[in-house]
Amino acid sequence: MEMDLYDFDLPEDLIALRPVKPRPASRMLVARGDAIDDAHVRDLPGLLRQGDILVFNDTKVIPARLFGERRRETTTGSGVAKIEATLIHRESDTDWTALAKPAKRLAAGDRVTFGALTARVEDKSGGEIRLAFDRSDPDLDAAIAEAGVMPLPPYIAQRRAADAQDTEDYQTVFAKRPGAVAAPTASLHFDDALLARLNAAGVLSARLTLHVGAGTFLPVKTDNPDDHKMHAEWGEISPETAETINAARAAGGRIIPAGTTALRLLESAADEAGIIHPFRGDTDIFIRPGHRFRATDGLMTNFHLPRSTLFMLVSALMGTGRMQRIYAHAVAERYRFYSYGDSSLLLPSTQPPRE
Repeated sequence: MEMDLYDFDLPEDLIALRPVKPRPASRMLVARGDAIDDAHVRDLPGLLRQGDILVFNDTKVIPARLFGERRRETTTGSGVAKIEATLIHRESDTDWTALAKPAKRLAAGDRVTFGALTARVEDKSGGEIRLAFDRSDPDLDAAIAEAGVMPLPPYIAQRRAADAQDTEDYQTVFAKRPGAVAAPTASLHFDDALLARLNAAGVLSARLTLHVGAGTFLPVKTDNPDDHKMHAEWGEISPETAETINAARAAGGRIIPAGTTALRLLESAADEAGIIHPFRGDTDIFIRPGHRFRATDGLMTNFHLPRSTLFMLVSALMGTGRMQRIYAHAVAERYRFYSYGDSSLLLPSTQPPRE
């Protein structure tokens, strides 16, 4: 089966439940073509070239996990059900799509209260619902911030509850624009001191926005990747950012996104010549082996789930066999995996092919 190409064995004790501190102290596997070296994120200024440009995602994670009650009048009295909803995509000023647990306790027309916040179930499809809240725009954002908790990835949430420390740990130093329900985790390794050292070394930077959705954690459950449905995520690249990135490439610098989210938006906004254009809207781009990269010369990223779209993405960049060897090295050397885990710097042996 094709998906078996993207599978690997991962010892459970390598899944990181807390991040390393200080942030740049995380280990970093450096893969240059077939060569693999072990380093730390703090070594980045010596690993990148003057004129290279790191592209960061400045999205801000919202406390998107809500706990509430559905009350429904029945022939025998009031029926109450405990409901958990994880917001995954904003649809309008008042509406969000959410994953509900247990979804079987909900139907269109039900009202759910999350503390002082109330929502009506507008639609339901499997475990996914559309919630229309009783507030809008900044008032809704403030109410969600008050009622919600950080939406830790399922592989962490299953083993411990979110706490006050996650409010800081699960947010990048670039976090500016609220809307993500998962962190762009490659950027969790940066702090102000490292950014200053990179700047002093002549490494450029730019920022874009992609509001990461919960779909980033979903494994591919189909045997054929073509049958997998990607969740759309909203992103924006400003004209100024596009100009900065294009100027860096024209001067000979490499475009290296910090994270798969930044990479996916860059590839969505690039034309056939590799020129980045301003972008604003949804993208559901699915990058897997066979993709011809237009705007990416390397990637800094954490270690991903087996059989996931993100492992397919890094396989598209480096080659599937090479990525299997890289991950075998990471497991053998006991790198820490997933959102709070260690990092990798992936540099193909030649420039990635572009259309």
